[in-house]
Amino acid sequence: MDLVVSLPAFLVAVVLISASPGPAMALILRRAAVRGFSGAVPTVLGLEVGLYLWALFAAAGLAALVAASEIAYLVLRVVGAGFLLYLGIKAWRSAWRSRTSAASPADDTPVDPNTGWVKAFGEGALVMLANPKAAAFMIAFYPQFVPAGWPLFTTTALLAVLQVAIEIVLYLTLAAVVGRASGWFRRSTVRRRLDAINGTVLVALGVRMATEGR
Repeated sequence: MDLVVSLPAFLVAVVLISASPGPAMALILRRAAVRGFSGAVPTVLGLEVGLYLWALFAAAGLAALVAASEIAYLVLRVVGAGFLLYLGIKAWRSAWRSRTSAASPADDTPVDPNTGWVKAFGEGALVMLANPKAAAFMIAFYPQFVPAGWPLFTTTALLAVLQVAIEIVLYLTLAAVVGRASGWFRRSTVRRRLDAINGTVLVALGVRMATEGR
């Protein structure tokens, strides 16, 4: 199968995968709502760096080792679930603090979107890299689109660049749309509800990752 022939199916699959709800979507939505478009950029880039690394790991055979190893898979699952639970509980605590304390003028003041750039990038990368399902997905996904006789590593790396580019465009577009309303999201009442909902979603995802089998 020629690569050009398989590209349309690959593009459709990438768009559908990118649009599916999950930890990545939850992180991007909250970051864009609270910090605006610029604040969501490092989160998106961190997620995509993590995605690209998993693609390279899959091409090199490392992802297969992780998926096959019970210990490695369990460690990644525990780390990934623990981090999602941490982010969810952190959001709950933020909602609780704003609920129990009197609203201050700072609650509605704009937040510097560049604050915590490295932290947001790291959160995105860790959420992706600590997800064992990403390893299993990459092993099953990319080989379908690598034509027979083509170098696996190089072709996977090229396809992953295309996927990363598509996801960056989609996620940044989403962040731009949500970011336009960031002033409304930063209102104390709205922010509290957003934190509560986001925390619940992240905790639920963390619990599912911890309890879900392969």
